Formats: sequence, C-alpha cells, structure tokens
Amino acid sequence: MRVLLQRVRQSSVLVDGAVKGAIAQGYLLLVGAEDSDTSEQVDYLVHKITKLRVFEDEAGKMNQSIEDVDGSILSVSQFTLYANTKKGNRPSFVAAGDPAHAEKIYNEFNEKLAATGRHVETGVFGADMRVALINAGPVTIWFDTDDK
Repeated sequence: MRVLLQRVRQSSVLVDGAVKGAIAQGYLLLVGAEDSDTSEQVDYLVHKITKLRVFEDEAGKMNQSIEDVDGSILSVSQFTLYANTKKGNRPSFVAAGDPAHAEKIYNEFNEKLAATGRHVETGVFGADMRVALINAGPVTIWFDTDDK
C-alpha cells in the first residue's frame, strides 16, 4: 500500500459538483493499493498514521499525534500513486491493484481508521474527484508498505 499524507487545516472532496467529504484540521490521505496488499499492511499503516507526531505542541515542536489534537481524516483513493514513469512520457499503472481488490483494501483501511476513534470522511472509490486542501506547514509524508 502507498499513502501520501498531508497535514491540513481543511480539506474537501467533490464528486459531480457535490461535497462527498470534508474535514477541518487533520490529514488528507491519498491512498493506493496493489494486488499483494493484505490486512497486515492496512494495520501497519493505520498504526503509523494515527500515532505519527506531526502536530505542534505548546513549544512549537512537532510532537503531537492526530489523536492528541482530535483531528479528522479525509481519505481519498488514488491508483496513480502506483504510476511508473521509467519509460516514455505516458505513465503506466500496471502495478496498481485490481479495482475490486483495491476497493476492498481501501474500505478496510477507512474502517480501521474510524475504529481508532478518528472522524473519517472519504471520497468515492473510482470516481473523478476534485480535492481541495489548505496544507498546514506544509507537512507531506510518504508511506509505502514495501519499505517498512
């Protein structure tokens, strides 16, 4: 699995002009899955993301987790995280998971994030989405379970 995390002041996702998910302070997560991903990768990422200390404490140090600041999560599926750009100018997406498997993993990921007590909003899997955000920092962190 791959997740691109962005710490945000606010974020939203629109599908067909309608808001499908919106949050204030928290994380925008762009989420991609491949066919070999399992519940083990989901559990690993849920733990890493909810315990990650990238929110500032009273001293201005990144020392608080999303739990500490009672932040929310907007999770958006994004198969293009598996783009291969090694050859030519048109990316290949053959490493991205089969849509049925990727959707199952994405849904499991969101359910397990919500089970930690975080408020989780989502986009619509496979839809053409418009994502808006106000990045805080900016803080952008890459997770790849192949590199854990």
